[in-house]
Amino acid sequence: MKVIKTAIEGVLILEPRVFEDARGYFFESFSERDFEAQVAPLLGHGVRFVQDNESMSGYGVVRGLHFQRPPFAQGKLVRCVRGRVLDVAVDIRPDSPTFGRHVATEISETNRRQIFLDKGLAHGFAVLSECAVFQYKCDEFYHPEADAGILPTDPALGIDWQVPAAAMILSDKDRRHPRLDPESLTAKR
Repeated sequence: MKVIKTAIEGVLILEPRVFEDARGYFFESFSERDFEAQVAPLLGHGVRFVQDNESMSGYGVVRGLHFQRPPFAQGKLVRCVRGRVLDVAVDIRPDSPTFGRHVATEISETNRRQIFLDKGLAHGFAVLSECAVFQYKCDEFYHPEADAGILPTDPALGIDWQVPAAAMILSDKDRRHPRLDPESLTAKR
């Protein structure tokens, strides 16, 4: 596995070693041993995944920007197993030098890239193909009382979702998320 650092600490791109032949392909989508040996040292801590999630969405769907408030913040390892998406991580750690900045990376069934997002990052993705199946591992269980988000179209974030505004499909919940505000990140609702 190749691990690539990004401009935001705690956001890493993982490229698996893929074995292809006339039958198709094979790769390890997750190895706790390799993750602990290669990713944990870059983070400065270990990660224990406790929940796997999967979603299916059509073209133009934008999901996010989601996060859980402390003490239930989540780290995530995400991948697109069918189709292609633009995956986005936004730094929402108020004391971070990259607060409010984002990293956007295309991940797909073809490039087989995965993204690890540490705690303190908001996450979202836009579906760029006709359909996409998206999977993610979380290091904290879902806690509805800690569920939060940021408006994905907040102009201050400057995210190019690579989907025309007229074609964007957002849930009512995601449309109601506030803009990025350091005060709202830890406040209970």
